[in-house]
Amino acid sequence: MTKEQENNGYIRINKFIAANTGMSRREVDEYISQGRITINSITVRDMGFKVNPDKDKVAVDGVKVKVETQKIYIMLHKPEKVITSLDDEKHRETVMNFVDVKKPVFPVGRLDYDTSGLLLLTNDGDFANDMMHPSSKVKKTYEVKLSKPLLDKHQ
Repeated sequence: MTKEQENNGYIRINKFIAANTGMSRREVDEYISQGRITINSITVRDMGFKVNPDKDKVAVDGVKVKVETQKIYIMLHKPEKVITSLDDEKHRETVMNFVDVKKPVFPVGRLDYDTSGLLLLTNDGDFANDMMHPSSKVKKTYEVKLSKPLLDKHQ
């Protein structure tokens, strides 16, 4: 891929599909390795392949990926005993049970099962990556309640 191609709207296939569906980039990579992704009706097996969303027709399991232009940002107060995930194999309640949107969104980061607090959900992969990547130096504040006093030996 040349700089000219990069500057002409090309994007990695996993990033493009993840940004326009409810799939993670890792899931997309698995689908690519399974031969379930096509570009212009040709099966793609190269995870580094780049597409031009304005010109290429991308499909997952034969269903065309529609370009999502509307960005969604949700602030959710995650209660305790809720999984920060899209679904749970143990059938526990997830943050998606508290979100009523028709378009796919995903959590930005995570909060532990026993933790409550602010959780962001979005369909904007670039925003999510900026929020989570250490180079962005996004400040996070945690408030902790202890069952016993904190002693010097715990520090």
